Order: sequence, then C-alpha cells, then structure tokens
Amino acid sequence: MSELTHLGASGEANMVDVGSKAETERVARAEGLVLMQPETLSAIIEGNAKKGDVIATARIAGIMAAKKTHDLIPLCHPLLLTKVGVEIEPDPALPGLRVSAVAQVNGKTGVEMEALTAVSVACLTIYDMAKAVDRSMTITSLRLVEKTGGKSGTYQAGN
Repeated sequence: MSELTHLGASGEANMVDVGSKAETERVARAEGLVLMQPETLSAIIEGNAKKGDVIATARIAGIMAAKKTHDLIPLCHPLLLTKVGVEIEPDPALPGLRVSAVAQVNGKTGVEMEALTAVSVACLTIYDMAKAVDRSMTITSLRLVEKTGGKSGTYQAGN
C-alpha cells in the first residue's frame, strides 16, 4: 500500500503539491443507493412528492456539489471540471434509487472526490425530499467504481 499523500513527515495534514504533475484527462465514476419503502419509490416515480421532482432536484444538487467539493473536503484542490453527470435510476428490486455520477477534468489531480461528492449529495437530497413519507430510507453502498488517468492509471472496483 502507498503512503498517505496528505501527511507530512511529522504527521501534519498538508495539501498535496501537484505543480509538477502532468495534465492528463481524468475521469471518475461513483455510485450509491437510497433504499426505501416501495410506496416511497412509487411516489417519487409518479411525481407525487410534496417537495417536487425528487430525481431532477437530486441530479442538480449532485452536479452543484461536485463543483463545490474543494469547499467541502479539506485539502481537495479546486478543479476546472469539464463534465459532471448524475444519473438516478429507480430499481423496484431494491426497492430504491441507484445514483451514479461521472466527473471529468483535464488536469493535474484526480476527480474521485468530485464523483463521490456528487453521489453523496444527490442521495442526501433524495432523503431530504422524501423523508416526510419515509424516515427509514437508508443511504448505502457509496463507492468509487472506476477512475482513469494520472500517474496511478486505471482503477476498477470489483463487483
């Protein structure tokens, strides 16, 4: 396992110096689930949530969050993202919603945190908008699915 890059010789937290790194195309994909009662999923799909269109609002919230990752996560670099996409798919077998995000940049550092932040905030938005009818919803399985680019190359999660 590699050493932790955000720790100095004495264990102090530091922002990683990426100044000498090459700019490359970097892409990260993340996913998460919001598990809920079947009736809650039906209400969201049918557009009957009192707060409005849950899926559209959560998608926008996820995109906005990815753009603010450096404000939320200490030591993250601000990035000029070239793409952020959030997809939210109903899955009656769960029952719940599958949330996935892709973040892309041509830069000196990766976009894993941006993809994970997008999924996290989209899931939280779903919970917020539907909690009036289902406080038992569970946000779970948040993970990095894949990342490409940079010195460390490609990472792909196992199933």
